Amino acid sequence: MNIIYMGTPEFAVPPLEKLIQKKHCIQLVITQPDKAKDRGKKVQFSPVKQKAIDHGIEIMQPERIKGNLELIKKMESFKPDCIVVAAYGKILPLELLAIPRFGCINIHASLLPKYRGAAPIQWSIINGDEFTGICIMSMSEGLDTGDILAVSMTTTAKKTSTMLHEELALMGADLLIKTLDEIESGQIVRTKQNNDEATYAPLISKQTGFVDFHKSPSEIERLIRGLNPWPSAFTEYQGETVKLWEAEDLNQSNEKVPGTILRLSKSGIEVSAGGGTLLIQKIQFPGKKPMLVKDYLLGHTLEVGAILGHKDTCH
Repeated sequence: MNIIYMGTPEFAVPPLEKLIQKKHCIQLVITQPDKAKDRGKKVQFSPVKQKAIDHGIEIMQPERIKGNLELIKKMESFKPDCIVVAAYGKILPLELLAIPRFGCINIHASLLPKYRGAAPIQWSIINGDEFTGICIMSMSEGLDTGDILAVSMTTTAKKTSTMLHEELALMGADLLIKTLDEIESGQIVRTKQNNDEATYAPLISKQTGFVDFHKSPSEIERLIRGLNPWPSAFTEYQGETVKLWEAEDLNQSNEKVPGTILRLSKSGIEVSAGGGTLLIQKIQFPGKKPMLVKDYLLGHTLEVGAILGHKDTCH
């Protein structure tokens, strides 16, 4: 099948690789413009651009999509059978969606209509969903509102955002190939989304990671996993911002002020949270690498009874 591929981050690389492996003709790759890294010292290519370079595929990096007649004419000239989109980063206009013979399809990392929008992987973990997955959908003008063409499910249990991201990217690659085969053979089944059941996954910001110790240990543990690796969950200890990388709900109740450091051990830092006890196992102080608490305590001390997470010190 002749395909134009639109994607930007690492999530979009496995589907592109699978298309190449399965001998689909990738006519053009469209990805976001290059970004300056390290305060403008070095230009950073998107992962998808680098993969396209590796395979000698033509690349376009338009600053804008809507109203870009040059881009539309270029895409029309290829007469693609399908446009495949994976985390490209912009909503596509109708004139672009109308170009390919079989339409545009999108690889979305949730069980639609749940978690339409920008950060479905993180929110599925943070909100404690038992299952999530990949949907291949036919694209329409709205935000993730098109017909569902295929679905594959997995669990979120004990997985960080990084782990789930990698798993879903591979699942999406396999499901994409199956879906394209069914589209080409005319066997695809379309299922309309129930808009009444739709939920949204808004953008994650650094402030999303601030830990409120009034919440339960299980909620905080999920926040830590869901924001690993970016932007990371964090708290404040004696005026310093401390990132939290691993934690566990000890299923122990206590009546101390939320955020109070209860006990230090080789296992970690026991902290009062929402009437329960959270064990923080891996932390990162400013200018330091992430460390297991037992290793941090070999050269540093923490004050039992100190209270973590004063929001008025968090900026």
